[in-house]
Amino acid sequence: MGISDVIASFINELLDEDSTAEVQRSELASRFNCVPSQINYVISTRFSPERGYVVESRRGGGGYIRIRRVQTDPKLLVMHTVNAIGDRVDAGTAAALLSNCVSAGVLEEKIVRVMLAGLSDQALRPVHPEGRDIVRAAVLKQMLLSTI
Repeated sequence: MGISDVIASFINELLDEDSTAEVQRSELASRFNCVPSQINYVISTRFSPERGYVVESRRGGGGYIRIRRVQTDPKLLVMHTVNAIGDRVDAGTAAALLSNCVSAGVLEEKIVRVMLAGLSDQALRPVHPEGRDIVRAAVLKQMLLSTI
């Protein structure tokens, strides 16, 4: 297990206690013997809005990072996800968005596997590579909208 996994696991434990975690970048860096930018990396990749988190940050001596797990109505989560997609989405981001829907109990894992198969680069091979993310976004939006 890498240092990023260990840090993410620690933050998840804090979130399990109270859906909100408030940490200081420098304290976490000291605790895990890493540079503060490693903490930034973990937070930006593991606790992003696409994954169902809201992150607030205040820099400075008394600065903090507050991470909150978003709990919302399933229809609102789908609409938020559709709005977050924009005009284009890559396969990794699509997978993260759908994983969040599974975690929130909005979609079943089996359905998401089928959706991901249809959104994969393999399935979109007939589309020119520059257009795949645009087509993927349009198809993903329609798939999600069909679930509500």
